[in-house]
Amino acid sequence: MFTTWRTASKNRQRLAALSPRLRRLALAWCGEQSLAEDLSQEALARALSRLDTLKDDKALEGWVFSILANCFRDHCRRHKPADQFEECIDQSLSSADEQLAQQQTTNQVRQAIGRLTPDQREVLMLVDLEACSYAEVADILDIPVGTVMSRLSRARQNLKQLITPAHGNKPGNRPFLERVK
Repeated sequence: MFTTWRTASKNRQRLAALSPRLRRLALAWCGEQSLAEDLSQEALARALSRLDTLKDDKALEGWVFSILANCFRDHCRRHKPADQFEECIDQSLSSADEQLAQQQTTNQVRQAIGRLTPDQREVLMLVDLEACSYAEVADILDIPVGTVMSRLSRARQNLKQLITPAHGNKPGNRPFLERVK
């Protein structure tokens, strides 16, 4: 009994220590500070309420990140996801036509990313926008590295198919995105 209480107390402390990382990850996924706070708090509350179901104390971090991923997915199902990309108008473009074309490209990329499955979007954002390694993504989402690689590959293929018809195969017509930190 005493050992179980002591372990639960340590796990609560570890959960509290994970709070900043949860907020940072939630912010990377949703791009909104207040929503990131809500998602991380919801994940911590769920973890605290189910702490007795954790079978391996060493798996606490992955377990909590998995709960956060589920909270984010639940939010995406309930609401339209917030845009994850900042506009990047190249000021060196001389004409309004060039700026308009770049804006249209940005909008097409946003729409294409919005059409990806939530699983593909999560992996794509973590790898390409947040520069996480495959192992880090696997840890965060509690999935095998091979699954990360296949989801990322499918996401990139789908993006290419969704964007290429609109731009043709001209080398200069590539979408321009800025990484959001």
